[in-house]
Amino acid sequence: MVFARFHMERSCAKNVDKRPPWSLRVVAGNPLIMKQMLEHVPDAGSYAPVTILIDERSDGIHLSYDRTNSFRASYGNVQSAESGT
Repeated sequence: MVFARFHMERSCAKNVDKRPPWSLRVVAGNPLIMKQMLEHVPDAGSYAPVTILIDERSDGIHLSYDRTNSFRASYGNVQSAESGT
């Protein structure tokens, strides 16, 4: 489910003379998995939903995102770390 879309070049365009690179930040996730994560570790809400960045660079379009397993594992709760990716 997509929760929000941010067209980042629109804010950058006000501060530069040339066209900024195209950049889209999408906040998306599965609400059921987020619910499971929050049941085990309330702080996991900081990592869900996931942020995805789609941006234009000189060598093409790139897709970037963070996997949340490493963040959630730091809380020492195995069930949270196993709930989703």
